[in-house]
Amino acid sequence: MSGSRPIGIIGGGAWGTALAQVLASGGSDVLLWARDAAVVRAINGVHENPDYLPGQALSPLIRATYDPSLLQEARALLVVTPAQHMRGVLGRFTPQGQPLILCSKGIEAHTHKLMHQVAGEAMPGSPIAVLSGPTFAHEVAAGLPTAVTLAAQDEAMATPLAAMIARPTFRPYVSDDVVGAEIGGAVKNVLAIACGVVAGAELGENARAALIARGFAEMARFGLALGGRAETLAGLSGLGDLVLTCSSTSSRNFSLGQGLGAGRTAAELLGDRRTVAEGAFTAPVLAEAARAWGVEMPVTAAVCALLTGESTVPDVIGALLARPLRAE
Repeated sequence: MSGSRPIGIIGGGAWGTALAQVLASGGSDVLLWARDAAVVRAINGVHENPDYLPGQALSPLIRATYDPSLLQEARALLVVTPAQHMRGVLGRFTPQGQPLILCSKGIEAHTHKLMHQVAGEAMPGSPIAVLSGPTFAHEVAAGLPTAVTLAAQDEAMATPLAAMIARPTFRPYVSDDVVGAEIGGAVKNVLAIACGVVAGAELGENARAALIARGFAEMARFGLALGGRAETLAGLSGLGDLVLTCSSTSSRNFSLGQGLGAGRTAAELLGDRRTVAEGAFTAPVLAEAARAWGVEMPVTAAVCALLTGESTVPDVIGALLARPLRAE
C-alpha cells in the first residue's frame, strides 16, 4: 500500500471492480466494500473477482472489506450499487463529508427520484457528483480507452475529482448538468432493451439504427423536460452511452432484449441473471415519470409492455410502425 488515504468504492460487482482496477492503475490505494464475503475473500486472497469480472487480474493496491466503518477513512466514495438498492446501501454508512461519485444508472421506484436526489437524502451534507458514459466494465478493467462525463452542480468540486480519477485511458469531462448526465444513463438502459429486441427478432440493422435515433429523441424530450441540457444528452453520458449499449451483446440490457426478441419471457431471462439489467427496473418507473411530466415515450412504453407480458414482439413492433405520420 502507498500509505495515502484510499479512494473508497461501495459495490463489488463488475463495474465497481473495474473502477477499482482503473484507479489502482494510477497508483491509488483503493478500498472496496462488498456485502458478499466470497467477493471480499477472492479480491484479498487471489486478487480477482471471479464472480463478476472473471479472468481479470486485480492490482494489489485494491483491498476489499465488508465492514462499512472502514470506508470512513476514504478521501472520496464511488457509489456503484444497483440503482434500486442505493438508498438502503448508503444507509449502512456513516457520513463523513467525503464527496460521493455516483456511478449507478437508474431512477428510484415509487419516488421517481434520480440517484443524486436519493444520495442527498441518504447522506445529507456530502458533496455529490455523477459519473456516466460509455463504459463496459471488462474493457475499463483491461485498460482500454474510454471517456466519461463527471457532473456536479459545483464545477469547482468536480474539477479536482476529475483529476483524482483521471488515468491515461480513462478521461473524465467535467459538467455542471447533473440532471442531464443522470437522465442519459437511465434512459439508455431501457432503449438498449428495445434494440436487443430488434436483434433477437432479426429485424435488421436499418431498424436498429432507426430505433436508436427515435430512442434518442425520447431521451432528449424527457431530459429537457426535467431540466437537463441538450448538449449533455448529445454527449458521452447520453448519446455516447446509448450507442454503446444498443450495439453490443456485452450490454446486459441489450442481451435481455435479445432474449425477448427471440421469444423468451422476461421472468425466465431475469431469473437467470447474477448481474442486474437495470433497464428492466427503470422501464416502468421511467414510463410513470414520463406520464407525470406529459412526455411522449412510445419506445419506453413498448419495452414495458414486453417486460410485463402484456404485448408480444409482433404486437409492439406493429403498434410502433402504425403510429401516425408526423414531422421529425
